[in-house]
Amino acid sequence: HPEGEIGMSAPVKIWFEKEGRLLRLRLDRPKANILDAAMNAALEEALTKHRGASELRAIMIDAAGGHFSFGASIEEHMPDQCAAMLAGFHRLVLKVFGSDTPVIAVVRGQCLGGGLELVSAAHLIFAGADAKLGQPEIQIGVFAPAASCLLPERVGLAAAEDLLLSGRSIGAEEALRIGLVTAVADDPEAEALAYFDKHLAPKSAKSLRYATRAAREGLVDRVANKLAAIEKLYLDELMTTSDALEGLTAFIEKRPARWKDA
Repeated sequence: HPEGEIGMSAPVKIWFEKEGRLLRLRLDRPKANILDAAMNAALEEALTKHRGASELRAIMIDAAGGHFSFGASIEEHMPDQCAAMLAGFHRLVLKVFGSDTPVIAVVRGQCLGGGLELVSAAHLIFAGADAKLGQPEIQIGVFAPAASCLLPERVGLAAAEDLLLSGRSIGAEEALRIGLVTAVADDPEAEALAYFDKHLAPKSAKSLRYATRAAREGLVDRVANKLAAIEKLYLDELMTTSDALEGLTAFIEKRPARWKDA
């Protein structure tokens, strides 16, 4: 039975299944499922409230509609909102990355920008055959702080730098080949649930928590420290450039950016 505030206005649907062993969190603002302040706060609140359940063996994050997420709100990237947006989103990403309950992400369609950053923080990623994953931030004159920390850890530096510097999107099979995703399936939700049933549901919830912590021991602190430094680079240096403002403004105005290289 669904738990929590489920309504037309709730940005995230929250429920337990598998006899309380699996917490489901579904982004529910299709088609774009923009990770704005309201969506991020709802996800963080759900994680904070429910992740301590003693019988919980995994948390699954997926999305309503044909796409996981087009990313964060571009409007919230503008200088007047940028610091608050980054602080809130990075708090959410670190909560996922440091979770001692395994987090499973299920991705269909477009998974871009902040969407891929959220997914990259998960422990297991199941992608639909139609999935397109990318960090397009550089194309609009900024960069992806969380992805700059998470992608090198997940796929290695060479593959991470390719994605971060080009801003290109990759398909599910390439994502599988570079180790970004765990598996590709026509129905990634069914594949993820089958994995849960076979590999996680039978395990001790307590032992799974220790195993999850052990795999990222030391890594969580390192990523958090790097992210704090990169957030400062973003706010104190990048956001003082004319090209960052031009890129964001051009995107909002739906026109090509005119770079000054300054």
